Amino acid sequence: MTADGSRALLIGSSGGIGSALRDALAARGTEVVGLSRRDHGLDVTDEASLAKHLGALEGSFELIFVATGALALPGSEPEKTLKALDPEQFLQQMALNALGPALVLKHARRLLPRDRPAIFAALSARVGSIGDNRLGGWYSYRASKAALNQMIRSASVEMARTHRQLVCVALHPGTVATPFTADYLGRHPAVPPEEAARNLLKVLDGLGPEHTGRFFDWAGKEVPW
Repeated sequence: MTADGSRALLIGSSGGIGSALRDALAARGTEVVGLSRRDHGLDVTDEASLAKHLGALEGSFELIFVATGALALPGSEPEKTLKALDPEQFLQQMALNALGPALVLKHARRLLPRDRPAIFAALSARVGSIGDNRLGGWYSYRASKAALNQMIRSASVEMARTHRQLVCVALHPGTVATPFTADYLGRHPAVPPEEAARNLLKVLDGLGPEHTGRFFDWAGKEVPW
């Protein structure tokens, strides 16, 4: 679905994973349209901004990939305990990690073809899995990614009625060495963004409509909700 001659819309194209995806797709011969806050002033939490930028696009895209998100907001860090839970940080994480991708799909659905295979993918995280949560903590980030996963699942049901060949998926990229994760790597092994991009595209290459509404990691293994 991301072969030569196809088009991809990449939201968050200036980030670590986003820029690596942009380069990897372009190397395949895919026409890539990138949008980001840094380069284009796109704010995924502002519906007016999304309506303006996405409304200006024409044609259709075989791949729409949302690579935005944040582990923590500037000046804060993931909560280790309930005592550290801050309402404002929680709501801002929800807006960026869950509402943002949902609004992208709301305004970009007209750009997804109905007569051929296409993919809508968003970067999620394994810590957003309720079934896989054994350590607790990271309340805002976990909750926002769990909300994103539910949005993907619900959208897949609705979109299947009109876009029968569409795949809506959440993807866990693994631990990637970017400024996004620099303060939280610890002893966790990390892969460079270029490797993460190749892994994610390989997963997408193996997906069909029967996989819509599911959650996969970088190796193509399904992650429990």
